[in-house]
Amino acid sequence: MKTKEIREIEVVPYNPDWPIWFKNEAEAIKRVQGDNFIAIYHVGSTSVPGLSAKPRIDIIAVLADPKASMSALESIGYEYRGEWNIPFKFGFRKRGKLEVNLHVYEEGHPEIESNLLFRDYLRKNPKERGEYQSLKETLLKEPSSFEKNNALFTGYTLGKCDFIRKVLNQAGFKRIRMLKCSDKTEWKAAKYFRQTYFFDKDFISDPYTWTFDHVEHEHLILYRGTEIIGYAHIQFWPDNRAALRMIVIDESERYHGLGGQFLSLLERWLKIRGINSLHAKASSEALQFYKKQGYVEMPFNDPDQQGTHPDAIQMGKIL
Repeated sequence: MKTKEIREIEVVPYNPDWPIWFKNEAEAIKRVQGDNFIAIYHVGSTSVPGLSAKPRIDIIAVLADPKASMSALESIGYEYRGEWNIPFKFGFRKRGKLEVNLHVYEEGHPEIESNLLFRDYLRKNPKERGEYQSLKETLLKEPSSFEKNNALFTGYTLGKCDFIRKVLNQAGFKRIRMLKCSDKTEWKAAKYFRQTYFFDKDFISDPYTWTFDHVEHEHLILYRGTEIIGYAHIQFWPDNRAALRMIVIDESERYHGLGGQFLSLLERWLKIRGINSLHAKASSEALQFYKKQGYVEMPFNDPDQQGTHPDAIQMGKIL
């Protein structure tokens, strides 16, 4: 069911006290994390001198064990909010006199580099900083920016995604990363991958777009830098099982190990979420790929009893 929420969004001129607020909060986070602490960074618009921003400090904390950080962060006023659209992220917020969005990652997570590159590029390039400022002002004039339409983010946040990708591309971001589909560009890519590589073969339009808004289904894309090169569709089943309904790498990017890398990320993410086994129906062309990734023949036992191609081979893996 479609739902619409109206959110308040306040954007204010740059405040030179923001770096001081970050420093004080960073010291508190570092103190309660002890040996778990690795690094901490001020990111987002409040970290860019001269740029207007929502008056909330965005902080990245790099910790040896992010999951182990939760009780210590709660003791200094943080509330856990989930991973949002970023697998392997631990998102927290603090509200009150000082408002903070805290993004906790393990060392090496690609989002650390992407945020620092974006911040540093805007600090060094007044042209793009001015473009970002103008984009924010334009978005704040649009009623849809204050709406959250059955999505993780408001129109204001989603309206900035293409600009962020442009800056990351100019900054030379090249990392492989997996994200949940959240903005129009990512959903457009998901529809392209599904239709081109699966449903065009049977000369039909995708009959399962309803899964885009269904709680039991997750749609993820694989980036290399700012280019979307892969897509996967996961369905969550009872008894801590999940189905890999689709996984595909764009044809021009195949035979470089990216499919195996994508599947490994999915498996690790699902295991963290408590999934014990991942199941798939492999075509004859994909059979060797699954075997190489450690999958064996295993009953699919689909609780939805969806039909399948008669030649599909039921595969699975204990995570």
